[in-house]
Amino acid sequence: MMIRDVKDMVKMYKLLIRFSIRSRMQYRFNFWTGSFIAAFIAFMEFALLAVILSRFGTIQGWSIAESAYLYSVLTLSKSIYRTFASDVHHLEQYLVSGNLDGLLLRPLPVLLVLMTQNVSIRFGELLLGFGMLAYSLGILAGKGQIELWSAIPLTLLISLNGALLLFGIALATAATGFWLTRISMLQNLTEDATHTAIRYPLTIFPGWLKGVLTIGLPVAFVNYMPALYIVRGEAGPWILALSAAASAAVVGAGALLWRTGMSRYQSTGS
Repeated sequence: MMIRDVKDMVKMYKLLIRFSIRSRMQYRFNFWTGSFIAAFIAFMEFALLAVILSRFGTIQGWSIAESAYLYSVLTLSKSIYRTFASDVHHLEQYLVSGNLDGLLLRPLPVLLVLMTQNVSIRFGELLLGFGMLAYSLGILAGKGQIELWSAIPLTLLISLNGALLLFGIALATAATGFWLTRISMLQNLTEDATHTAIRYPLTIFPGWLKGVLTIGLPVAFVNYMPALYIVRGEAGPWILALSAAASAAVVGAGALLWRTGMSRYQSTGS
């Protein structure tokens, strides 16, 4: 029965995603313009890092190609998460406006419906992520630092795992809105600030901040920790299993917090 329920839920999710994309594509100019502007902004942010690296050579021993790898994995993970669960990040708007009440009236789990609202396939950012990944892996393979036959599938797997981890953090942060309502400042800390931090090798940060990014909000397992094995060879394959465990733990904690928050939510009556 549980397997059947999961299959039905996945089927319904796909159907809602299709409807949401069809709705968004009614404004194709805005859709494509927004996608490529987001990609351009992300590219310019990395270009600034590349300029610094070209001036000084490395950042704590990490080359431009290695730093591009970190950036590309983060870009891919974030793009996947924001494509398939975008409005989880915007729960505050639903709470403040009372629009969450409308989702409660539907005969489906609120989280499932929320995840399929305003779906935005981030083609520009995905293209940028894959382009930067091809650039970094090409250089690293040319130097004999990695083997493409193993690095490519492992990178795709950690990108998916990273998307789950980022989703888990976003879900946990959004769930605090059931108590706090206004969560934009908290999101600036748990999402925006941490995403900015892991664009760079963790070696540049002081010990206490490394601890926060590895244990407190374990975003280091999105790209930095797996990269230690895949492109640096400084850790064993166990680090990939640890990354998967970190994402599972974060998603589980986020789901628990969400369930608890939903149980205490009181309709605005609007």
